[in-house]
Amino acid sequence: MKTEKIKNFFSTRAAKSAVMIAAVLLVGLAVYLNYRWFYDPVEAVGYGDGNMQGSGDSQATLGEAEDYFLAAALSREEARDEAIDVLKLVSESSEASAEARAEAAEQISKIALDIQNEANIETLVKAKGFEDCVAIISDDSVSVIVSAESLVASQTAQILSVVYDTTGITPDKVTIINK
Repeated sequence: MKTEKIKNFFSTRAAKSAVMIAAVLLVGLAVYLNYRWFYDPVEAVGYGDGNMQGSGDSQATLGEAEDYFLAAALSREEARDEAIDVLKLVSESSEASAEARAEAAEQISKIALDIQNEANIETLVKAKGFEDCVAIISDDSVSVIVSAESLVASQTAQILSVVYDTTGITPDKVTIINK
């Protein structure tokens, strides 16, 4: 009896629209949290200058930097996994409209392309001589976090070139953060 009520509810056009809207909102939330995490990385992860003062141990600082890049990559992966799980539910749901399933499949494809492009950017930036790198593609912008004390103009140009060649995203929409 309960399953019939649920099936009847999800068979209405309004319910299908509500499921689609909820899925889009959840994906949007996951993308926003991912974006927020990486555009405020010092406060979000807790590896600011205040945490490193008084350590005096360059090995400890190096370990913290490595931990930062691992934490950033892990966080990015977790956010993407959550978004993909929600989209898979919608795309595999028999109750969702064809339009909602198609939109979910399209979003999954975009996320897969973003994952591939991020990996390519990270590999190419490391090949340019940077010790570590994390790239985050969010909508039509890219954040690249590199392991460097400071960046000179030629290094910035190399990173911007890699991002543009890989994604087609223009330099004005690229943020480079040295860590």
